[in-house]
Amino acid sequence: MSKDFWAGFGFPGGTPWTGFAFGRGARFFEAGEIRLAILSLLSEGPKHGYQLMKEMSERSGGVYKASAGTVYPTLQQLEDEELISSDQQGGKRIYHLTPEGLRELERDPDAVRRIWERTNQFSGWDRIMTPGHPLFPVLGQVLKAAILAARRAGPDRVRVILERTRKQLEEL
Repeated sequence: MSKDFWAGFGFPGGTPWTGFAFGRGARFFEAGEIRLAILSLLSEGPKHGYQLMKEMSERSGGVYKASAGTVYPTLQQLEDEELISSDQQGGKRIYHLTPEGLRELERDPDAVRRIWERTNQFSGWDRIMTPGHPLFPVLGQVLKAAILAARRAGPDRVRVILERTRKQLEEL
């Protein structure tokens, strides 16, 4: 299905799988955004790599799971570019934003804002989108039924039904 089809359902990134660890072309962060996200988090104070990974996961409601294979090479690149510095504290490497890193971060504040707005859209998903949650099976069934119905009847009719259902649930 095309991104236009999924965008009609209001999925961030144009597909329901964007930001999840599956699906064709699934990426939570676009090119260069992981750098900005790390710089942004370091602007709040010094952190070690695991703290950065944990904060990115928490801010995305658990939808994005930063891996060491992504974060640590990015930290090394940022350090090579002198945008961050690091030192050893208590057996951990602690990263700090440099003045150059702050200038880099301030070059495109809208991009940083968009990153955190997108992650906020997923806030709370980690509490419900786990197989142990009692609503997980039915949510999967509803999503599957909506996708199949949209193929048959078109996304506009399905969107009306889903919007009505969402409003009813919000009124509870």
